[in-house]
Amino acid sequence: MSYGITPIVIVGGGTAGWMAAAALARVLGKRATVRLVESEDIGTVGVGEATVPHIKAFNNLLGINEADFVMRTQGTFKLGIQFNDWTRPGDSYVHGFGTMGHDLGLTPFHQFWIKGRLAGLAADLHDYSVNTVAATRGKFLPAPTDVPASNPLSGMAYAYHFDASLYARYLREYSEARGVQRTEGKVRNVELHPESGHVAAIVMEDGERIEGALFVDCSGFRGLLIEGALQSGYEDWSQWLPCDRALAVPCAKVAEPTPYTRSTARPAGWQWRIPLQHRTGNGYVYCSRYISDDEAAATLLANLDGPALGDPRPLRFVTGMRKKAWNKNVVALGLASGFMEPLESTSIHMIQAGISKLLQLFPADGVMDPLLIDRYNAQTRFESERIRDFLVLHYHATERADSPFWDYCRTMAIPASLQENIDLFRQSGRFFRNGDEMFGVVSWVQVMIGQGILPAGYDPLADQLPDEELPKFLASIRDVVSRNVDLLPTHQQFIDRECRAPTVAV
Repeated sequence: MSYGITPIVIVGGGTAGWMAAAALARVLGKRATVRLVESEDIGTVGVGEATVPHIKAFNNLLGINEADFVMRTQGTFKLGIQFNDWTRPGDSYVHGFGTMGHDLGLTPFHQFWIKGRLAGLAADLHDYSVNTVAATRGKFLPAPTDVPASNPLSGMAYAYHFDASLYARYLREYSEARGVQRTEGKVRNVELHPESGHVAAIVMEDGERIEGALFVDCSGFRGLLIEGALQSGYEDWSQWLPCDRALAVPCAKVAEPTPYTRSTARPAGWQWRIPLQHRTGNGYVYCSRYISDDEAAATLLANLDGPALGDPRPLRFVTGMRKKAWNKNVVALGLASGFMEPLESTSIHMIQAGISKLLQLFPADGVMDPLLIDRYNAQTRFESERIRDFLVLHYHATERADSPFWDYCRTMAIPASLQENIDLFRQSGRFFRNGDEMFGVVSWVQVMIGQGILPAGYDPLADQLPDEELPKFLASIRDVVSRNVDLLPTHQQFIDRECRAPTVAV
C-alpha cells in the first residue's frame, strides 16, 4: 500500500483552497500531483481573519517562519477574545487562551477559585490568567523558553489576526513553489462516473476537462461538488444559532492594535473587531428576522474605530454542516463543508482539522475506502457539534432581555449535550472535556463564568487546601501573574521589534 501518484484537484482558492494545497504539497510531495482551480472573478469571504492557537501547528507543519508570515499578512497577535455586553449591557469578560492559575494535583485551579468566591475571598477570574491580564493591558510576548513551568508565562498561548487575502496569496506562493499547478477559470460542468457516481472530471468554461482521483471542494457556500454534484445534504442548526447574515467592512487604524479580538453584542446579533497592522477588520453578524440590512449597516458603520475603507460587504448563510463532508471521492473544506459563525474564530481551525484528518486517513493507492470515509465524517460531526454547543452557550447564557432577538436566545431550547454541561457546572463547577474536542476545560470555564453561570458549590477535592491557606494561595497567583505581565513589552513594541510589515498598504 502506498499513496501512489494520485491526481488531486482542489476546486476553489481562498483560505481553504490554498491551505489544503500547501499542506498536501508539503506532506505528500512528489507522491501526488496537486492542481488548484480558481477564478479571480469569484470573490472570497472576509476582510480579516482571527484564529486560535492550533494554527501554530499548521504553520509548523509547513515549516514557515513566524516573523515572515506575520509581516507578509499584515498580522498581529491574539491572546484571546473580549466579549462586551453579552451577559448584560455594560458587562465584559475575556476568553483567554493558555492556562489559568495553578492546578493542585487532579484538582483544576478554577475549583479553588469557586471555593474562594463563595467565601468572598477571590478576585475576578480574569486576574488569574496571564493571557487575560496581558490582553487587557495591551502586552504581548511569546512564551519564553527559559522559564520554569511554574512561571505563568510558560502557559501563555497565542494565535494571530491577519488579512485573509494576503494569507491566501502567501500560501499560493508557498504551494506553487512546491509544485502545485494553478488553473484560472470557472467550472462549467461536473462529470460523474456512470457506475460509481464519483466525480470523474470537472469541465472548465474554456472546454478543458480536468480529471482527478480525489477532489477537494473549497468552492464556498455553493458546494459545487459536495452538494451541487453529489447532493450530500445539509443539516440546519439555525434554531440554535439564529444569525443568518453578516456585513463586513475594514476601517482605518486609529490606535495601536489590541492583542485580542473584540466581540460586542448588539440588539440583533454581534459585532467583531479584528486589529491588523494596517487597518481594522469589522463586521456585524445578525438575524434578519429582527433587523433589516440597512439598519444593520447603519449600526456597523456607527460603531467603527475610524473611517470605513469601503462599503459593507454582505454575506448570507445558514449555520450548520454537510451531512457528509467526505462523500465518494470528494472532501469538502471551509464554507463548502458547513458554516459556524466566527464568534470563537473557529473557521480556519475547522479547515485545518479537515486537512489533518484527510492526511491521516488518506486513501492508499487512490482507493476510497468506506471505513476511512465513515471515520472522517464521524470525527467531523463530533468536532462540529462540540463547537456548535460552545457557540450556543454564548447566546443562551445571558441575562439580556432588551430585544426580541435576545429574548429568543435566552429562552430557546438548546442541545441536550450542552444543557447537561451547564447543569453539571452550575451544580459544582465540574466540566469534563469530551475526547479531542477543540475547546478545553479552561475555555468552557471562562465562558460559563463570563456569561453568568456561577456554580452553587465546588468539587470537594478543593478542600485538600486548608481553608486558612486559600486566601494566600489565590493572592499569590494573582500577584505573580500581575508582576510577570508588567515585565512584558506592549503588543505594538513587540511587532515593531520583530515583525513589522515593511509597507503599510490599505
